[in-house]
Amino acid sequence: MGDLVELVAGCYEQIVFGYRVCPGDKEWTIEPNFTHHAHTASLTAVSSSDQFIATGSQDETIQLYDMSKKIEHGALLHHDGTISCLEFYGVSHLLSGGQDGLICVWSTKKWECLKSIKAHKGHVTSLSVHPSGKLALSVGTDKTLRTWNLIEGRSAFIKNIKQNAEIVLWSPNGDQYAVVVNDQVDIYLLQSATIIGSFSFTKRISCVKFLKNTLLAVGGDDESVRVYDVTSQKCVCEFKAHENRIKAIESFMKDDFCVLVTASNDGFIKLWKLNLENLETPSLLGQVNTTARLTCLSVWKPGEAKETITESAKPETSEDVVEPPKPSKGKRVRLQGEEVILEESSSTKQGKKKKKQKVQ
Repeated sequence: MGDLVELVAGCYEQIVFGYRVCPGDKEWTIEPNFTHHAHTASLTAVSSSDQFIATGSQDETIQLYDMSKKIEHGALLHHDGTISCLEFYGVSHLLSGGQDGLICVWSTKKWECLKSIKAHKGHVTSLSVHPSGKLALSVGTDKTLRTWNLIEGRSAFIKNIKQNAEIVLWSPNGDQYAVVVNDQVDIYLLQSATIIGSFSFTKRISCVKFLKNTLLAVGGDDESVRVYDVTSQKCVCEFKAHENRIKAIESFMKDDFCVLVTASNDGFIKLWKLNLENLETPSLLGQVNTTARLTCLSVWKPGEAKETITESAKPETSEDVVEPPKPSKGKRVRLQGEEVILEESSSTKQGKKKKKQKVQ
């Protein structure tokens, strides 16, 4: 189980794709595992924990999937607007941000909304949880960068920035973070909340990923991926990855090298072998054509030990603690009336749905 890696991608066409990564001696294969018509509008965000996948959409819903059983687990309804960002913290919590300016903190035990915070006057464009789980960062269209105390669920620090930021991301050890504005990345130091370095990309940036604490991979409205040294702010590796703009970058470690995963509007998901200690042009390990316009991507790896989720732990009515101003609508967490099983498939007829009534 430790070597199992699955890629989960969303697209404009409202579909969630699941692929199993199968390493080979020379070439890796990416085998279709499931497809599911998940939403009624295009997908905007996807995040994974040891057991669950969460997807967000312009249809204002968050859909949950139990990856160990390959079943749909329910839907979370609280936001009034597009879900712009999702992030699991460990196995205990899920954070969501939306165009309604809210950040919601969800418990994964009973899928209750523990806290709903009016985080920004405009849209929440991105959020990131500190590795300790005690802090979170968010950026929005009100031109602010906000630090949140997750223990108390309150704002700890507000910094005004000159433009609207699209992405915020903590480094792996949590001593610094990256903020993306258009085609520029600013690196902030946590201790002083000051910019210690900046670098520019060729075009607008749509995705960033820390490969390790000193290396940041960047992609955007260009066919190339660039890897920057955060300390020197210099590009240490650049390569053409796709034929169209790059929408998402993820990574995972395999043996002694890093596997960089890229997804593009051209429909391809590609795996790249990258030696982080001796950076050279990465080699292509494998690729798959989804034939869809991809928007988001996540890497799922099962946990070593999972807690048993009982029926009582499925989504139920949430008891929200809402910071003023209150949301315009009192919403409930919805439990699906039936489960949708995502069939494994090796043929072109992927993702057939089998339905079964839940036992009351």
